[in-house]
Amino acid sequence: GLKSIKNNKALCRRLGLGLLTVRTCDNFVEAHTDPAPYVPRKSTKKTARHLREFQRLVGDPNTGGMTRQGLVTAYRQDALKCLGFLEGHGPTKASDIAKSTGVPGARNLMAANHYGWFERVSKGIYWLSPKGQDALAEYEAELDAIRELYPPPT
Repeated sequence: GLKSIKNNKALCRRLGLGLLTVRTCDNFVEAHTDPAPYVPRKSTKKTARHLREFQRLVGDPNTGGMTRQGLVTAYRQDALKCLGFLEGHGPTKASDIAKSTGVPGARNLMAANHYGWFERVSKGIYWLSPKGQDALAEYEAELDAIRELYPPPT
């Protein structure tokens, strides 16, 4: 039927093959697809998302052979900027952290608290959780690299 022809056309296109059908009653031959190299469609949304991620990254924190868990993403770098800022400034208003670190989504990042590094002391004011204190030592090298590029305001 038509559905199997549609599926086979898609398969042939991916394999770089052509597809012909022959009607047995009158030997009518129809060409459905021509052989051509497979060219996957580009996803503009994915491309844009990846480019935004790379623009937000500070330096090149990932070395070859790193596994998924150890990868330093732009999101983690933003969280580290907030972490480093809080370390030097004590409990701080989220909007001040956002201004000082250049992380526009600092409030949402700290409120979502995916790494468990932050805690809300009072409305809009955040501080390091015990896990955040531990992260200061764990991510010392990354924090140093970020501090060099974003020195705390004096």
